[in-house]
Amino acid sequence: MNKEKNISDSDLVWEEIKTKHIIQNEWIDFRESAYRFPDGTVFEPYYSYSRRDYVVVVATDENDDYICVRQFRQGIKQVTNEFVAGGIERCDGKEYGSDRTETSAENALEAAKRELREETGYESDEWNHLITVPSNATIADNYAHVFRARNCKRISGQDLDDTEFINVIKYSGDELRELIEEGKFQQAIHIMGYYCDINASGS
Repeated sequence: MNKEKNISDSDLVWEEIKTKHIIQNEWIDFRESAYRFPDGTVFEPYYSYSRRDYVVVVATDENDDYICVRQFRQGIKQVTNEFVAGGIERCDGKEYGSDRTETSAENALEAAKRELREETGYESDEWNHLITVPSNATIADNYAHVFRARNCKRISGQDLDDTEFINVIKYSGDELRELIEEGKFQQAIHIMGYYCDINASGS
């Protein structure tokens, strides 16, 4: 009978022994690295990148309709349905970096409120934090901070960046579940945020 070996976490860690910054500018730090495995062998290349932390907002209005946005995503080259999301502003103006204590110009909740207001014109007085998770632990070092906003009220028009072309659209709970089940709500972290909220509320 085969028995699994009990290995401590410290014995699972890979040692990064070489790093090359393929692209390193104000937008991204894209790296090629070599790692030494726990058994001593070395393998390369592994690719990873740094981007700034960001927020996702699971928002509903006073009628419990979900406030969503539609915009083009160049990765899959489609117009997507998703929740409001955006990067946490940094003091150094860069779009990447893992030193969050020294460089964050705003905290995650402030960023969530700003993004909701800018992308949709809505505000809320009822916020709670759902979860913070790595955005993509395999290849990236940034984190997604997911928040819930209830009873949102529209107080203004959109205030979009030059690169943002966004339509605001609202879905009922049934409509949103149908979009998710049909693969038409195309952001994984956003779907996770929806189910975290459903689980927390017991609905």
